[in-house]
Formats: sequence, structure tokens, C-alpha cells
Amino acid sequence: MKRGALVPYGSSDEEESAASAPPPKKRRLPELQASLLPQVPADNSALHQGRMRTTPHIEGQFAAYVYVPLVLERSSALYKLLLKAYTLAQNIVPPLHPIGIFNDTDPSDGAKPRATHELHVSLTRPTYLSAHQRDEFKRAVKSMTRAHSEFTASFSMFAELTNDERTRIFLTLEIGAGHAELKALSDTLVPALRSIRQKEFYADPRFHASIAWALLDRSPSTPAPAQDFSSDIQSSTSSTYPLSTSEPTSPSEPVTPLRGSQGSTMPQFPTIPDFPPTLVESLNREFGGTLVSRQVGMFQVGEVCVRIGKEVSRWDLVG
Repeated sequence: MKRGALVPYGSSDEEESAASAPPPKKRRLPELQASLLPQVPADNSALHQGRMRTTPHIEGQFAAYVYVPLVLERSSALYKLLLKAYTLAQNIVPPLHPIGIFNDTDPSDGAKPRATHELHVSLTRPTYLSAHQRDEFKRAVKSMTRAHSEFTASFSMFAELTNDERTRIFLTLEIGAGHAELKALSDTLVPALRSIRQKEFYADPRFHASIAWALLDRSPSTPAPAQDFSSDIQSSTSSTYPLSTSEPTSPSEPVTPLRGSQGSTMPQFPTIPDFPPTLVESLNREFGGTLVSRQVGMFQVGEVCVRIGKEVSRWDLVG
């Protein structure tokens, strides 16, 4: 009878050596190129004249608002009037920034003078849409334009408004004639806004076109909101605010850099407590009579626009 072959067993020393051997290193995958990474807006107010985002950026969410455009040619009487008014206003409030217009001899952003400029009369607050809500909202705006006809509107005076968060104050042209028609347009969008759980426009709106803005002082006890870089949208978030008699901060005062989270310095932008009462009074006294004239302050409302992200859609009023 043959004996079976002996099965070789490893020694205990060999087993311990195998158990203590380090696992093989995992190969590290190469990093993605920057061009392949999703582009997230940088919340840096230093790049946007100190403006603050009042709603944090959310991936897949689009800021939107509906407005009536007013295109100004450089040769128009209203455009020339606004340049004069802005020059006077900036002499009274030096930290003022223009919206929709700029002084031809000193463009605020260094850009070349444009052939036309556009002012906006907002019909909604800033609205925030998910990707799948964009087409539905555009259909609601388009449907609204099919139910209303072209009409005449006019500006009645210079005024001041602040945004809801009181981070900026605006110099505005307030609507006189055409207010009822603008209210009807805005009210038509209420069901669409409610269906996507967004705030409707103000119950007693002051329709206006913003022409300039300035940063407001923030109370130390009030936490700073996230940054907001859309001047068009911020111009539409306006409500009245009682103004004080405080004088504006002088831009000639030394600017103290702020220290960022990475040790970098951030410029501190001039702020003001409020517009001085003399600002609007002076503008209405100097230019109010011309502003309300038919040749200057009257215009036709024949188009409504909706801006969603960077996309602008336009429809004529054909009701």
C-alpha cells in the first residue's frame, strides 16, 4: 500500500510575514483639467464694485426677472437729460454708480461709448427658477403679452428707493402715466409665480427705471448677505425707505484694505448712510420740468422681456 504524498504546509513564520506585508498602493488618478470642471461663480465683491449677492448661488438654479425695456439713443433728449442729471447727482454723492447710462467723457467701466443704452422697468421681483421651470415661465410671459396691447407711459419725477435687504440705494425715474397698465401686466404673472412658489410683485408697486446706485452702510449687528452681482435684478428689488440727513462718505478718504480668508487683501468700497435730502430735491428742481414734458419723458411700451440667467427673451404686446 502506497503512502499518499505529504501536503506541504507553510511555517508559522511565513504566515506572519505574509500577513504583515503592506497592501499594494493604489494608483492615484490624474486630476481633471480646469476646463473640464464645472464653473461656479466666484463670490468676490471686489470684482463687482462691492455689490452683495442676497441669494447664495445654487447649482442648477437660474435668476430671472421680467421687465419692460426702454432703449435710449445717444441723440435722444431723455438720454442727454439723464447724463446731465447723473453728473449733478455724482457731484452731490461721489460714490454713485450709473445704471444703463454713463458719462461719455468718463465711462465708469472703461468701455467704449455704445450707440444705444437700455433702461428697465421691472414687473417682477427677482425670481429663481430650476432648469425644468424655465420654459414654463417663458410661456407664461409670452401668454401675458398676447393678452395686453401697446400703451403710452411717462416718467413723473426723480425718486430714491432701496433694495429689500438695504444693501444698496437707487436713484430712479418714477412712472406716472402707464402705471395702471404696468400693474395689469404684473398682476397677470401672479398665478405663474405662485405655481413655482415665488414672491409676487409688491401690492402697491412704485414702477420705475433705476439710473444709478450706491452702497449703503451695514449695521455691525446685521450679518452681511451673500454677494449679488446682477445689477439688473437688484434694480428690480426695490421698496421705499425713509432717508436720513447724513452726508455721503467722501471717496477721498483713505481706504483700508480688508484681510481675506486666504490672507489676501480686499478693497473696502465707499458706502453712504443714505442719500442726502438735497439730492432728489435738486434733481427735480433742475430737471423735473423737462422730464415730464411729452418730448422727453414719454415713451411707448410695446415689448416685454424676461431674463433667465444670461438669456433674454422678448415678445411684443399684441393683445
